[in-house]
Amino acid sequence: MEFTAKQIAQFVEGRVEGDENATVNTFAKIEEGREGAISFLSNPKYTHFLYETASSVVLVNEDLKLEHEVKATLIRVKNAYESVAKLLQLYESMKPKKTGIDSLAFVSPSAKIGDNCYIGAFAYIGEGVEIGEGSQIYPHVVIEDNARVGSGCLLYPNVSIYHDCRLGNNVTIHSGSVIGADGFGFAPSTEGYDKIPQIGIVVIEDNVEIGANTCVDRSTMGQTIVHKGVKLDNLVQVAHNVEVGENTVMSAQVGIAGSTKIGAWCMVGGQAGFSGHIKIGDKTFIGAQSGINRDLKGDQTVIGSPAMEPRGYFRSSVIFQKLPDMYKQLDALQKEVEKLKANK
Repeated sequence: MEFTAKQIAQFVEGRVEGDENATVNTFAKIEEGREGAISFLSNPKYTHFLYETASSVVLVNEDLKLEHEVKATLIRVKNAYESVAKLLQLYESMKPKKTGIDSLAFVSPSAKIGDNCYIGAFAYIGEGVEIGEGSQIYPHVVIEDNARVGSGCLLYPNVSIYHDCRLGNNVTIHSGSVIGADGFGFAPSTEGYDKIPQIGIVVIEDNVEIGANTCVDRSTMGQTIVHKGVKLDNLVQVAHNVEVGENTVMSAQVGIAGSTKIGAWCMVGGQAGFSGHIKIGDKTFIGAQSGINRDLKGDQTVIGSPAMEPRGYFRSSVIFQKLPDMYKQLDALQKEVEKLKANK
């Protein structure tokens, strides 16, 4: 499908600078631009590509000042990154969706499947399962007994939804993720460790996206809850009875121990770890590889392990790098003091 610069500008509320009839039919990175493609520029370090790109149209921020002539037609917008995201969402929504139940899928007679759903080959839909209208269940997905999946959901191959778990509307879960496996609960005994049955469930609210090979464990009792709008990257571990607040985002390899409560609109960098039974306030920003072992009030940024405010962390880092030299100096001073004592 082809669109003109004028049509695109109207959709993203931008202003055309150049040929408003320039047409595009695909996307390309600005450094790999080609005729008929639309690109975007939001990071200043890529600005030099603007003057040499072969893309027909480029989305740029309103305040960009040109240093040379540009061949491409520009569309100036408030935020180029947000605008290209809107365009990509539009592009994705226009792709035709599969419908129907593959003959090689197993669907329990007691399951309720909404209209316009797709269930791929070798998918397993257990007893009492409910799947809402327009959901896409790809091959080898397992949805166990009495689980519920809302409308407009997208479950990629090899996703497992354990029994009784609940997914809201417009939930996307990528390949290999497991929702509702047992929480890590064991009681020490004289003979080893006795398993504590995990009888709760997982609740995933609306508009959540979960990356590949991520695990959200069922609660010991009650619910493990991922609230609406949350985005979890690949390889994230959410333990039993955890609660993740609305619109919080987490990068890859974050680990959250049991019963931790994380607030709304938090941002968590990759490989950050949370100890159990702590509470993180709203709008907390946590740097990559941070270790969180205490409650944190909201509206703050922390980094490091154990986590601290950035200024203290960077000052400590400088000192840490100097420790070998400081140790040599300390060792030399100690020897000098011992010599002075010996000469008394």
